[in-house]
Amino acid sequence: ACRLRKCLESGMKKEMIMSDAAVEQRRALIRRKKRERMGTQPLGAKGLTQEQQTMIRELMDAQMKTFDTTFSNFKDFRLPEAPSSGHEVLESLQPPAGEEAAKWSQIREDLCSLKVSLRLRGEDGSIWNYKPQPDSSGREIFSLLPHMADMSTYMFKGIINFAKVISHFRDLPIEDQISLLKGATFELCQLRFNTVFNAETGTWECGRLSYCLEDPAGGFQQLLLEPVLKFHYRLKKLQLHREEYVLMQAISLFSPDRPGVVQRSVVDQLQERFAIALKAYIECSRPQPAHRFLFLKIMAMLTELRSINAQHTQRLLRIQDIHPFASPLMRELFGITDG
Repeated sequence: ACRLRKCLESGMKKEMIMSDAAVEQRRALIRRKKRERMGTQPLGAKGLTQEQQTMIRELMDAQMKTFDTTFSNFKDFRLPEAPSSGHEVLESLQPPAGEEAAKWSQIREDLCSLKVSLRLRGEDGSIWNYKPQPDSSGREIFSLLPHMADMSTYMFKGIINFAKVISHFRDLPIEDQISLLKGATFELCQLRFNTVFNAETGTWECGRLSYCLEDPAGGFQQLLLEPVLKFHYRLKKLQLHREEYVLMQAISLFSPDRPGVVQRSVVDQLQERFAIALKAYIECSRPQPAHRFLFLKIMAMLTELRSINAQHTQRLLRIQDIHPFASPLMRELFGITDG
């Protein structure tokens, strides 16, 4: 009332006063125009800074240059032989005597509990299938290892090239680059494999090749027994965008607590910047409140992946300690090198 009186005293005409309906109509018009402006603005204008947009574009470019989901360049690989032909390999891996027997038993359990089937679709449309035998001898896993090592080598090369495209990675000392890659290669591999994982069939569809973890007992018991498979199902359920996948790769790559990293504070700051960019991307590209916990779920998945990585490294070390024959293949399979 006081404000109205002062306006009238200043010369405002009463007929210029808007009715409640007119005021609401004007507010509705303002809201509509605001929504239209937001709809025509680029993504970065709605929440991402220029620096974050540049970071994401660089990561997407690196991913596109170094990872082909059709696996068209994966050609020179070894195929597993028939399970029965692995007898010579199995015989050469006889368990040691005495105190090493328990460790050897653990190795066989680590390797032979996984039943991996493989399908290759020929260019002429033909289908070649490899399925493990239902017995528990574990002989077939040794026949499959050369092929899996070839796939791992192919993936590791792509990940190394991915890192080299990232300017922040190139700016680090070569020693830190090597340490970060050694620590993160397995994790980045799994993140890339998840993009080709079909949760409906439990199959990794790698172009003409497809892989599936068999469950001899039936009923998805492998899902309970194998952390990697469980991880892929849970991550796929999040239905991530390509940008979120590459930001996850960057956060994993720039982990300051990897063994051998010298410039920990620099790497830590870079990881934080990528994490903040991921959070900003989620907030501005996904409707709320349906995805308000997505960032926390993604970070939890990265923590889980780190734990899986540690478990696989322990498996490798057990194998190396027991038998030198398996070491070269295992080192190739797990992406660990001396140089």
